[in-house]
Amino acid sequence: MKKLCCICAALLLLTACGQEKSPADASGSEPPAAGQGQAASSGQMAPVENVVEADMVPIYGGSLKDGTYAIAVDSSSPMFKIESCELNVKSGRMTAVMRMGGKGYLSVFMGTGEAATRDAEIPFREDGAGNHTFTVPVEALDKGISCAAFSKNKELWYDRTLVFRADSLPLDAFQEGVYPTAVSLGLADGSYTVEMELSGGSGKASVRSPAALRVEDGAAYVTVVWSSSNYDYMRLGEERFFPVQTEGNSTFEIPVPVFDRRLTVYADTTAMSTPHEIEYALRFDSGTIRSAP
Repeated sequence: MKKLCCICAALLLLTACGQEKSPADASGSEPPAAGQGQAASSGQMAPVENVVEADMVPIYGGSLKDGTYAIAVDSSSPMFKIESCELNVKSGRMTAVMRMGGKGYLSVFMGTGEAATRDAEIPFREDGAGNHTFTVPVEALDKGISCAAFSKNKELWYDRTLVFRADSLPLDAFQEGVYPTAVSLGLADGSYTVEMELSGGSGKASVRSPAALRVEDGAAYVTVVWSSSNYDYMRLGEERFFPVQTEGNSTFEIPVPVFDRRLTVYADTTAMSTPHEIEYALRFDSGTIRSAP
C-alpha cells in the first residue's frame, strides 16, 4: 500500500509541474514572434490579382497638400477587404487608416510575412462601430506596397500588395505642377489631337482615339466620341455635359483639367430599360499631343 501511495504522489507531482510550465517556460526563452517562420505559402493563399498598372508613376507625400482625404485602396487579394480608407498628409509624410470589412486579421506588417517581426507589426484597433482598423505608413501613392496580414484563425501571415490610388483624390489635394495642364505644357490656343484611354464600365464601350483637343484661353477641352449612340449626357463631378450632335454616335465636349491622370466621368446610357449612369475613367496622354492637321 505504501508503494502504491508513493507512485500516486509522484504522478500528481508530475501533473502539477506540467500544468505550471508552458513550453516557453521549459526552454527558458520567449515564444517566437508572430511572423517568424509562419508565412503562408502560395498554395495556402487564394488567387491574387495584379493591382499595379503599367502606366502608374509613384506619387510621394511631398506632392500633396497637408490634409485628410478619403482614398481608394486596391488589394491584391479579395480576402483582405478594405471597406474604407482615410489618408493623412502632414509635412510630406503619409499615413492611412484602413477600415476592414471583417475581424479576421489581428495585425499587419508593412513588408512580407517572412520578414515580419513582433516589434514592427501593427495591431488592430477597433473603431466606434467595433470594426478592425489599421493605421499604416504609406510610402507612395500609385505604387505596389507589400503588406502582410496575420490571420486570427490560421495563425499565418498572408502576403498582400496594396495600391493607394492617386486618382481617387480630389485635384486640389495635389501641389501645383504635379500633373501637367495646358498652361504648364505651353499649349497655345488652337486645335490639337491627343491619345485618350478609356477604362471602367463593362468593357463593351469604346471611345475614338486620337481625340480632338481644343485649347482656348489656356483651358483645354476634348471631344469624346463614343462607340454607341445611347448616351444622353456625361457628368464630371456635379456638372453635366450634353451631346454636341443630334445624329450618329454620342459625342460630347468636356474640359480636361489635367493630363496624365485618370479623370472619373459618368455617362448616362439609355440602352437599358431605365436610364442609368455608368462610371468610367478617361486618361489623356500629354506625350501624344499633336497639332491638328
